[in-house]
Amino acid sequence: MSVSSRGSSRLRGLFRSLLPSRGAHRRETSRRRLESDLAVHRQAVAHWQQYADSYARELGRARHERAHLLAWLAALHPASAVITPTAGTAQDGTHRSLRLVAGGWPMSWRIPPGDLALFRHVPYAEAAADHPETWPDDSPDRPDSPDQYAHIRRHTRLLALETTVHDITTGTEPSDHPAGH
Repeated sequence: MSVSSRGSSRLRGLFRSLLPSRGAHRRETSRRRLESDLAVHRQAVAHWQQYADSYARELGRARHERAHLLAWLAALHPASAVITPTAGTAQDGTHRSLRLVAGGWPMSWRIPPGDLALFRHVPYAEAAADHPETWPDDSPDRPDSPDQYAHIRRHTRLLALETTVHDITTGTEPSDHPAGH
């Protein structure tokens, strides 16, 4: 081996030691790409978390409004409204139900523990013992009864029809009502 080839071999070795190897360069490029992808995905997660938090707040408001409306409905039906124990505890911790009769139809709604204070005006009963077979099933895994909501729609139409008949018989114009109905 000649002196010049030994010198160039040493020079190449020196340059190789100073420059990163191709494998190291590929690993560094791959690491940077992964870090970039991770940052993009973290931003996407944060973005969607904002939506999820917004939906959770809206659901909480809707549930709170539902509880207030049920408390009002119970106040409108004091003769039949009672708070009773449910058949079991639901996933949300619900263990009480509001039961009442409206339009001759028994109805029942689960009341979450956090909303029970709204129902202080409603008497508590140990069970719906008067006719348990007529009360809607309130087992923890049962969705609200479609029959119950069909009855609510029919009863609402009946009450609205009574108002219309009253208006016709008394000569009251719909614009005479406070809400313009």
